[in-house]
Amino acid sequence: MSKKNTKYIFVTGGVTSSLGKGIVSASLGLLLKSRGFNVTIQKLDPYINIDPGTLNPYEHGECYVTEDGAETDLDLGHYERYLDAPTSQNNNVTTGKIYQTVIEKERKGDFLGKTVQVIPHITNEIKRRIKILSKQNYDIIITEIGGTVGDIESLPYIETVRQLKWELGENNSMVIHLTLLPYLASSGELKTKPSQHSVRQLMESGIMADVLVCRTEHKIPKEQRAKLAQFCNVPLDNVIECKDLDTIYEVPMYLQKQNFDDVVLKELDLKSDKEADLKDWKSFLKKFQNPKKTIEVALVGKYVSLQDSYISIAEAFKHAGADLETEVKIRWVYSGDITEDNIKETLKGVDGILIAPGFGDRGIEGKVLTAKYARENKIPLLGICLGMQIMTIEFARNVLGYAKANSMEFDTSTEYPVISLMEEQKNVVEKGGTMRLGAWKCSLKNGSKLSDIYGAKNISERHRHRYEFNSDYLLDFEKNGFMATGTNPETGLVEALELPGHPFYVGVQYHPEYKSTVATPHPLFKAFVKACEKK
Repeated sequence: MSKKNTKYIFVTGGVTSSLGKGIVSASLGLLLKSRGFNVTIQKLDPYINIDPGTLNPYEHGECYVTEDGAETDLDLGHYERYLDAPTSQNNNVTTGKIYQTVIEKERKGDFLGKTVQVIPHITNEIKRRIKILSKQNYDIIITEIGGTVGDIESLPYIETVRQLKWELGENNSMVIHLTLLPYLASSGELKTKPSQHSVRQLMESGIMADVLVCRTEHKIPKEQRAKLAQFCNVPLDNVIECKDLDTIYEVPMYLQKQNFDDVVLKELDLKSDKEADLKDWKSFLKKFQNPKKTIEVALVGKYVSLQDSYISIAEAFKHAGADLETEVKIRWVYSGDITEDNIKETLKGVDGILIAPGFGDRGIEGKVLTAKYARENKIPLLGICLGMQIMTIEFARNVLGYAKANSMEFDTSTEYPVISLMEEQKNVVEKGGTMRLGAWKCSLKNGSKLSDIYGAKNISERHRHRYEFNSDYLLDFEKNGFMATGTNPETGLVEALELPGHPFYVGVQYHPEYKSTVATPHPLFKAFVKACEKK
């Protein structure tokens, strides 16, 4: 298919936020990909931050990092996990990025003295961002618009969709509107009125929904479905039910049973002789839902009250667990609550421990106690990013005898800065987008646990950090048995540490969870789950 024939699908939401537009978009992407189309998904976020990199995870959940170093919305993680394909900085656009670009152009005089306005200048920039992915020759681009219809912040995006639908012509674009059908227990019925109002609000913006996807706790009765079709101006077959399911990985099959992919292809005037083959996906789901073993892993972090903060780690455990036919139960442990007096009780019975990534000094001492407990009691431990740095601090204090060892992130005047600020970070003042980000190479030491796990000497993994292992102390660590088994080939920076003689005591500076997908579970998570099974 030529570039000019790229088809566009816009996914909007109404009634309430957090309905699962990302999961519906990812599921549709999977179905269309399985029909033989080259598909990508992008997210338009209405907030004014340039990216979620400076947002507290409690505000917006996990900040997901792409191969090319973009800090993005967590929905991009879902896109990659479902499509088994990398996204890029072009797959996540924020209002902040849009306005920043337009203002920079205005400062340069690119608008030739014109008054810069939301229409056409902001909407033109949004259009440019939506279409930029078409240069990569995708057949279909799915664009998810954050927020809900009616939000002030979303108005420029909705207006852009209206313009694009008109410009692209018939059958080259479509709108899928996701709404909620609330269930009133007192009357025992689903209510369609909120969805009707939501669609009407969309129509007032000049956009007709082509397909209605309805989130619901119960099956939609025929009469309710017919009512929605009639009042929302969509064919009956285009009213799609999206019921609450046990796992998000059931959604593609649930939508497929209602011919969701056929409905979309018909709206876009696309034909495919290839039936959607979800054989591998169904195999994953069967193993995921019928495990032969169960293990429990303590995830020790500071944002555990909002589990979306560590969503890629949780999903990576599901992928690895299903592959090994093992259910991985996560015990969410707030590191700030851990003390020497309660650690034994807090971690009692776990088969493994993961020390999670994060920033700032809150809950750090609880993580240090956790690393010590796992090391001394031979409990499998995986430390990710800050987790590796915590393992470094603990070893320096309790094995090397540097009682006041610390990271310069937590104590700038520490006597033993075993974790120090990266050289290129020393003159950095701005916080946003200035860390080491994206894919970096790592060389693994022959004979190490990690080289066995990966089955390779050279790997590439994604990073998001500002501090690093201080190589001035490397000799001390290796003399005492904590070995640097992964290093960056260009800079020599330590990327991974492991403790031989321990069942599994591995810390990595990178984020393996970002590369785990349903089709390709991450080998490091699989190895960790295996070690936990042995425990």
